[in-house]
Amino acid sequence: MTTPVPPRFSDDELAIIDDLVDEGVGENRSAVIRQSVHHLADSVRRAKIGRAIAESYRLHPQTVEDDELAMASAMALTEAEPW
Repeated sequence: MTTPVPPRFSDDELAIIDDLVDEGVGENRSAVIRQSVHHLADSVRRAKIGRAIAESYRLHPQTVEDDELAMASAMALTEAEPW
């Protein structure tokens, strides 16, 4: 079930939406707008996760021991490849 929400768009914004419909991004304006909302929500979620990861590294900086372990793991993975 969907609920109608009457948005207001400028002529330029409608032109962008119509271009996206013409390009096949959505079947109609509503589909393009719904897809845009999902993309925006995903972008916001990803940015939040990115900030949390960056904050984690600020609170717990990588150490020399971490670097050595990462290098050893990378070498082991590379050696395990059937080149």
